[in-house]
Amino acid sequence: MSEFKVIEVKQSVMENNDRKAAQLREKLKTDKTFLLNLMSSPGSGKTTTLRRTIEALKNELRIGIMEADIDSDVDAATIEKTGVKVIQLHTGGMCHLDAHMTRQGLENLGTEDVDLVILENIGNLVCPAEFDTGAVKNAMILSVPEGHDKPLKYPLMFTICDVLLINKIDVMNVFDFDLEKCKEYVWRLNPSMKVIPICAKTGEGVQEWADWLREQTLNWIR
Repeated sequence: MSEFKVIEVKQSVMENNDRKAAQLREKLKTDKTFLLNLMSSPGSGKTTTLRRTIEALKNELRIGIMEADIDSDVDAATIEKTGVKVIQLHTGGMCHLDAHMTRQGLENLGTEDVDLVILENIGNLVCPAEFDTGAVKNAMILSVPEGHDKPLKYPLMFTICDVLLINKIDVMNVFDFDLEKCKEYVWRLNPSMKVIPICAKTGEGVQEWADWLREQTLNWIR
């Protein structure tokens, strides 16, 4: 029988989400907990990437995972097998999380014994980019089959993120994905974004990603 919680989060009726997000970041700093907001399209490999990330860091950092979905607990059940603390967030039909909803999740997860919390946001390149969750950093995954022109089509997502993981690089030739052109489009929107090509399936590039996340977490909680 699964042990993780399923939390029905409710959208905040407060209009000032940015204020709530800033307050949440202040609390996370006080609690010495780093929150990463991980976003992508459905099918980009978020959960597989998450499993690889946990494997790389769980012996060094205390990790908690919040899996957000409109419905279903498939992802939480998968992550539970890694042995880390995990809860499932159901958004009741909403295609994003705001700071209030994220805070509800954190309160149910419990952060007193967690260094790093990763929020796997709803699979969507539009709505999640519009709402500050209160995360310390934002990350996104772009999978090769989606095409190298996605930064031009979804500029806000690529503008608000701190790091981009380009996943499924093992099939780059099959999909005629131009990595350098993708980087050009990304840096045109967001010159400071870190870009890390990975293959979550094989583990290629995951260590560089894990090193970045470890450094960000330790700098925040010290």
